[in-house]
Amino acid sequence: MARRPRLLPAVGTARNLLEASLEGLLADTAPRQGRRSRDADESSTATAPAQDPSTADAPGAGLPLVLVACSGGPDSLALAAVAGHFAHTGRCRVGAVVVDHALQPGSAATAEKAAGAARDLGLQPVEVHRVRVDRDRMGPEAAARSARYAALDEAAAGLGASAVLLGHTLDDQAEQVLLGLARGSGTRSLAGMPARRGLYVRPFLDLRRADTEAICAFYGLDPWHDPTNLDPSFARSRVRGDVLPFLEDQLGPGIAQALARTARILGQDADHLEQLSAREYASLRVLGDDGTLLLPEDGLRALPPALRQRVLALAALELGAFQPSFERLRAAESLLDRRGSAGPVQLGGKVSVHRQVRGRAVLRGEPSYGNLVLSNNGSNNGPGVKQSHRPTQE
Repeated sequence: MARRPRLLPAVGTARNLLEASLEGLLADTAPRQGRRSRDADESSTATAPAQDPSTADAPGAGLPLVLVACSGGPDSLALAAVAGHFAHTGRCRVGAVVVDHALQPGSAATAEKAAGAARDLGLQPVEVHRVRVDRDRMGPEAAARSARYAALDEAAAGLGASAVLLGHTLDDQAEQVLLGLARGSGTRSLAGMPARRGLYVRPFLDLRRADTEAICAFYGLDPWHDPTNLDPSFARSRVRGDVLPFLEDQLGPGIAQALARTARILGQDADHLEQLSAREYASLRVLGDDGTLLLPEDGLRALPPALRQRVLALAALELGAFQPSFERLRAAESLLDRRGSAGPVQLGGKVSVHRQVRGRAVLRGEPSYGNLVLSNNGSNNGPGVKQSHRPTQE
């Protein structure tokens, strides 16, 4: 009897990470004591043929559907292979969504190849979504990201998915932190990409890029390598190809792990600060008759700067602005000093803030002296109409 190949350690680690990230979602169909022998039986999983589309979803009827966002690159293809294991063992249904950004020659063929690889791994359903990237209002990376997530949102809603898996690794997280540092961003940006936000789950944030490449080799997969990853015109490519290797060389190994650990710590801090800020904003916010928002000056002054700036940002976001810069928020804070100009200070997106001068009322029948007044003078967005601002992520 031929000896079954030993499970690659990276595959076992990846399965454990995915199982932990989908806690509460996977069906518990395998005995706990049998997990070790089940993991060792890799030959059938690694070479499992694609399921017949006519019967693929019949055995999993009633199980939650998990979608893999699959570009065909090493990270997402490794994720598709590992996720497919949970479909083969009856823990959930697993499908894939391939987004064709149509930005490179042959992108349609690349997308179809990725879809074919997902089907060969037994994933079902597998959809290809071709999108139009609108670069008129933002940079190419941000525009592609916006179009990609819109397509993933649409696919998840249409298929009734319980989760969408993204293949970002520890290396991606380290690069994200360095990019945030270069921008001079705040805690939330330095926290990098969250392990979970809504339907989106990143199970591989503790896995190295070399591990996903090894997983692809183990499964006999031929991943696509995005040429833009080597294009020095993109900041992320320079960080990946030059900055991180330089830091490793000058400061010693472990830099990527340290940056990812920093992101996790700051993510916890950012979550706590945002919860406190939301509570303070709810207690201070007053709605004016004319669609303005009022924030009492005394209440704002009583807050520490970390909360005060976040409260001002929440008001601006509610009125339809994009995330205000640190400089804009500091300018708004300066109105509380009651020296010099009473404003307005522009916070972005036609949203401005000014200090209400004595004797002029904003709320009907009530003087509003002692408040900062925020208004949107350029759109139909009013209080309670929140904009969709997707966090920076690749």
